Amino acid sequence: MRTRFPLRLEILLARAAGSLSRLAGTGGGTTVPGKLLWKLDPAAVDELARRLPLGSALVSATNGKTTSAAMAAGILAGKLRLAHNSSGANLVSGVASTLLTARGAELGLFEVDEAALPELAHRLRPRAVCLGNLFRDQLDRYGELELVAERWRGAVRELPEDSALVVNGDDPQVGDLGRERRSGTRTVFGVDDPRHAHPALQHAADSKWCIRCGTPYDYAAAYIGHLGDYRCPACGHRRPPLDVVGREIELEGIERVSFDLITPEGGRRVKLGVPGLYNVYNALGAASLARALGASLDEIQRGLEAFHAAFGRFERIGLDGKSLLVLLIKNPAGANEAIRTLLAGTAPTLVLVALNDATADGRDVSWIWDVDFEPLLPALEQLVATGDRAAELALRFKYAGFDERAIEVVPELERALDRALELTPPGGELVALPTYTAMLALRNVVARRGFVRQYWEAA
Repeated sequence: MRTRFPLRLEILLARAAGSLSRLAGTGGGTTVPGKLLWKLDPAAVDELARRLPLGSALVSATNGKTTSAAMAAGILAGKLRLAHNSSGANLVSGVASTLLTARGAELGLFEVDEAALPELAHRLRPRAVCLGNLFRDQLDRYGELELVAERWRGAVRELPEDSALVVNGDDPQVGDLGRERRSGTRTVFGVDDPRHAHPALQHAADSKWCIRCGTPYDYAAAYIGHLGDYRCPACGHRRPPLDVVGREIELEGIERVSFDLITPEGGRRVKLGVPGLYNVYNALGAASLARALGASLDEIQRGLEAFHAAFGRFERIGLDGKSLLVLLIKNPAGANEAIRTLLAGTAPTLVLVALNDATADGRDVSWIWDVDFEPLLPALEQLVATGDRAAELALRFKYAGFDERAIEVVPELERALDRALELTPPGGELVALPTYTAMLALRNVVARRGFVRQYWEAA
């Protein structure tokens, strides 16, 4: 049997490792302490979580979990002291690192990786869980989304009986997760505004078939990928009734979006300072979770309207008279919605696209062939392709019909950024579409140049 160190000693060792990592300037201070603690004693995570007087809340989704968790933090921070992994370190090690620095915190609010959710839900015994969506993503790591949904189903079954469960009813896999919960502990959110639905289900949609009988769903409205108002014509499985609803949505270019937030307690008009229909979904999830944790409608409205873009998610950075607009892309559904939102403003003539294949991105990059880059092409004059798989990106745009003479392949990210900025006129804006690790590397470049804080300092 392995000898267990005293918890106090384990905490001191882990915190010291984090301090050394931060001094080295690597950013590993967000995960190194937790990794060490996890290796020394996995049960220490459980013990640290039990020290939070108001327990923990978890937020997970394929797309939007960082933003939803940040929105919820903005709502709750005015009334509670939070332990929140705002840097996006969402594996067990990242949550453990946050708990190590949670002195004086009352509530833990943790963004959680989809694959890590069952382990963390088991260890933290959360007071509330918000599940936003499941899209095909990193198949080499997660497997098909049905496998993730089955693991989530097991995690939901193990939740404490009085835990609040918040689910996106517009996602067939996720909306069904709350079916077995008592009505008083379950909240279903979704969108009800057919004006913003696609005329048909998108080709890259994932959950097209009934999760009970396998028949293709009929959609009265398809909003993002497979998210929408669905019904199986064979067995009748359908979107559950919505408790928290987004209606009368007004998309205002790439600057903002507003909508009516409808809850059982009443409604509010919410004006978000971030764009896109997907941010309405993020806001609905955050509002539903905050409501389950005791926030009032007024507190929810104030918190949402004060929110600014999470790092890398429609984040605008000033660069010596020019600006850089960073839109994370990491799977077909998310990339397609980012492009859709981008085109609601002035279509860019120059784009920097960065494709990496690190573990955190997914080794298989074939997903780029399911992204609808084509709507960008009519206005696009120049593309700078970068990252570990820059050549595949260039090929994807060539097959889309873009003039290969207008494609520059610059695999090294910093050189690619400099080249793209050179092509950007004074006062102009460069649009960057990076995958996850490319986004972190891009922000690191501009942070080293003094234009933005490092992402682990962005809390």
